[in-house]
Amino acid sequence: MDRELYNCAAGCPVQNTVDLISGKWKSVILYHLFKGDATRFSTLDKAIPSVTQRMLALQLAQLEADGIIDKKVGDEDGRATEYGLTKLGQTLAPVIDAMAAWGKFYQTQQAALA
Repeated sequence: MDRELYNCAAGCPVQNTVDLISGKWKSVILYHLFKGDATRFSTLDKAIPSVTQRMLALQLAQLEADGIIDKKVGDEDGRATEYGLTKLGQTLAPVIDAMAAWGKFYQTQQAALA
């Protein structure tokens, strides 16, 4: 997928990152791929119960088109399809790790207020 990248003043590099990982499920998909607990469509579907299969397929296709993940089809009928991070996708590890850490911090803050 050819995306328009922004070449402007401060803040635009953040926009480029957000454009690549935006969408309700892309960062969650990446989180599970980094954890290594879900590489097949079916395991991602189970790991993210709130996402529809159609939306999961769309988000995976967009991540693949942007060069963030690879899709490997292992047999003729497509049942052994696996997803993995590309070298470019692996560079998002600090971003996803920071998002996960902040999410945990936020949960503890909210629990303390309750």
